[in-house]
Amino acid sequence: VIIPSLSNMVFPEVMTGISRVLEQTDLQPVVGVTDYLPEKEEKVLYEMLSWRPSGVIIAGLEHSDASRAMLRASGIPVVEIMDTDGTPVDAMVGISHRRAGREMGEAILRGGYRRIGFMGTQMPLDHRARKRFEGFTQALAKGGVEMADHEFYSGGSALAKGREMTQAMLERTPDLDFLYFSNDMIGAGGLLWLLEQSYDIPNRIGLAGFNGVELLQGLPRKLATMDACRAEIGRRAAEIIVARTRGEETANTVVLKPQISHGDTLRLP
Repeated sequence: VIIPSLSNMVFPEVMTGISRVLEQTDLQPVVGVTDYLPEKEEKVLYEMLSWRPSGVIIAGLEHSDASRAMLRASGIPVVEIMDTDGTPVDAMVGISHRRAGREMGEAILRGGYRRIGFMGTQMPLDHRARKRFEGFTQALAKGGVEMADHEFYSGGSALAKGREMTQAMLERTPDLDFLYFSNDMIGAGGLLWLLEQSYDIPNRIGLAGFNGVELLQGLPRKLATMDACRAEIGRRAAEIIVARTRGEETANTVVLKPQISHGDTLRLP
């Protein structure tokens, strides 16, 4: 299993889904971490394939030419996970991030918000965040709304990062009425800062994140978000590997549909 990171709250749930399937078989998961770096992914993949594994589960659809060539030549089942906006080497399991961004944009517009800011990770390395941003801006444009402000950051996602970015953006563009964060962690930081400043949420300003992280359900307000189906993605990917190792036919594409949770921070129409 090759993933970008185990330090955030996304991939451990994927690993749980994988492990629950594999523990009923003779297969054992081995994990490699790439830090979202294509050259590191190549190195990890090369080393793992030298161990002659029964299959590979790898995050994302964007890989270097060398990585794609290794995956194609491996002769084993390969499942690319977390994303379905593209063409897999073999099989893929995930959600459409463009659709996820588009549907959140449509929900925000239905809530009556028009002055919208976006905060997210640097796009060149986080392809799934980039696709959500593309879908989001397309939905706004279709509704006749332009993004009022946006900011991209590098480094890990943390509450402190969300707080400082939210403060900076609202000092720069004080008439914003909605903030869309590329993940729940920075969204939660923004929510805490807004509550400290006594903003009327979701009437004066609304906000939403992405991932549906359960740990954040203990916040003073429930952050609007979208469940990324992480555990199910892991489970379905592992099921494909197990079935293929037994010589069984499987679907090459499994597209899951995340659900929007309005929480306490996104007005219903």
